[in-house]
Amino acid sequence: MFVVDVLRQAVESIGASLFRALLTMLGMIIGVAAVVTMVSLGTGAQRAVEEQMEALGADILAVTNSQRRFWGVALENSSLGSDDALALRRDGRHLGAVVPKITQRLQLEFGNRNARVEMVGTTSEYAPLHRYELAMGRMFVPAEEQARLRVAVLGSEVPERLETSAGELLDRNVQLAGTPFKVIGVMEEAGSAGMQNPNDDVLIPLPTAQYRVTGSDRLDSMDVQIKEGSAVEQALVDIERILRREHRIRPGEDNDFGILDRRQFLEVRQETARIFALLLPAIAGVSLVVGGIGIMNIMLVTVAERTREIGVRRAIGATRGAIMWQILVESSLLCLLGGLLGVACGWAVSELLAQFFNWQTVVAAEAVLFGLGCSLAIGVVFGLWPARRAATLDPIEALRHE
Repeated sequence: MFVVDVLRQAVESIGASLFRALLTMLGMIIGVAAVVTMVSLGTGAQRAVEEQMEALGADILAVTNSQRRFWGVALENSSLGSDDALALRRDGRHLGAVVPKITQRLQLEFGNRNARVEMVGTTSEYAPLHRYELAMGRMFVPAEEQARLRVAVLGSEVPERLETSAGELLDRNVQLAGTPFKVIGVMEEAGSAGMQNPNDDVLIPLPTAQYRVTGSDRLDSMDVQIKEGSAVEQALVDIERILRREHRIRPGEDNDFGILDRRQFLEVRQETARIFALLLPAIAGVSLVVGGIGIMNIMLVTVAERTREIGVRRAIGATRGAIMWQILVESSLLCLLGGLLGVACGWAVSELLAQFFNWQTVVAAEAVLFGLGCSLAIGVVFGLWPARRAATLDPIEALRHE
């Protein structure tokens, strides 16, 4: 009964000055909302990096052309060719699939509509290697590559950019840099990886890109899969050994190609996102402390206003512990209510950021519990001094108070 009475009196006390209570809770509402929003942003950033790592593949290395500098300008050294891909497939002991690529920004036309897209000349292994799924149609096959057929598979965003539907484009001809291509498939939406957005790609057979579009057998890069059971270091040695031999690079000379483990960059981004996920709530926590100070000040004012009431209660037998509990419960209840409102506001702000700014946010249960736990703890900590002050009032002096 004691607990019920204390809670009832706390609710009545808060309800008696509801507007002041709302102003008192404002700092707590803002603080908890900021914490929930920042945690959701940090969690969303981590989730985005994890999706990017999944999109890149956990076992894929990128072999690229190296860069040379001429009069201070970085120029790409086009050293990679189709023979290099064949050599890696043939001699790589720790290598799985080898997928060469040519990429170029080109104009895609369908009727009187056009869009700037990323042309990717590659092989039929490209989609399975990157775990891309087809929404409709199919991927081109090796026979179509060898025949240099003009067939294309579109990324999921391409139909929308052409202001049409995927179904309308399937089995129809589009113009890529003025050359007609038959659309044989449309991919499902895939997660982007940094600046690489596969949803904007138009995939065509590699020989078709080399001899019908670019007019060159040079490659821009190769995606190389690490064979199951092999280490990254073994695959790196394999690639370097084979390509140095193919390019006739003498001992002591620099490589004319680069090998990139793109996961390293994403791991750095993941660590950065993790730091922000910890740092941002800590910064937002300052608002909670400010809100706690506001709660303490109001509770001190409340104790001063209710000095005579406290004196009466002490005179009729209330103990110091009961008085202290009363003030502590009021302080904690104010903070808890502010925390609940703050969680609702933080959740709403996270949804608005996701909807209007396309930021990835994840409101996790941990963030909600953390915000409510902090608000309750602040209510107890900052309510102790007013509660102790109320409990130590002299009953006689309190009764004389006007």
